Amino acid sequence: MKAGTALLVLGLLSGCGRQGPVAESPPLEATSANLATARLDTARSAQDRFYLLNAAAKQSLVAGNVSDAEKFARELIALAPQFKGDWNYGNAIQDANLVLGRIAVKAGHLDEAKRLLLEAGKSPGSPQMNSFGPNMSLAKDLLEKGERDVVVGYLELCRKFWKMDTGRLDQWSQQAKAGKIPDFGANLVY
Repeated sequence: MKAGTALLVLGLLSGCGRQGPVAESPPLEATSANLATARLDTARSAQDRFYLLNAAAKQSLVAGNVSDAEKFARELIALAPQFKGDWNYGNAIQDANLVLGRIAVKAGHLDEAKRLLLEAGKSPGSPQMNSFGPNMSLAKDLLEKGERDVVVGYLELCRKFWKMDTGRLDQWSQQAKAGKIPDFGANLVY
C-alpha cells in the first residue's frame, strides 16, 4: 500500500474527512427507558403488562423520567393483587415500592420513603430475590440521609426470603448500625 493511500485510510478510520457533525447517541439510560416503554406498549394482556412494568418503572426512574416511573410503579402496585401466585409477584412488590420510595427521597419526603422501604421488605420474595437478594438502592438512599434504623428493619424483613445471602445481611446490618454505608455491589442494580 502506498503511503498516500495508507494515510487516506487512516484518516477515514479516525473520522477525518467526515462531512458535517456526527449525531450523538442518546444516553444509555434514555435508550433503556425508551425500550422498556416501547415493550410495555406491545403488551397484549394484563399479565404481559405485569411482567413489563417492573423494567419500565425502574428504567424510567434511572433515565430521569420521574412522572413515567411513578405512573408505572403505581400501575404495578394496582395490578399485583391479581397475580399473587405468580413468580413475578415478589419482584413487583419490591420494585414498585422502591421506585416510589426513591422518588419520595428525592422530593424530601423521608417518612414516606421509609414506609415504602418497609413495604418493599414485605415482598414474599421471588426466584431472583431468593437467589440474588433484594435491591438495596432505596436503602442506600436512606442511609445517605442518616436513616439507619429503617434500613436495619428492611434487612431483617429480607431474611424471610433471602436464605442464600452468605452473611451479607448480617454484614450490611452491622455496617448500617455503625453509621456506615455498605458496598451493596450488584444489589444496587437488580
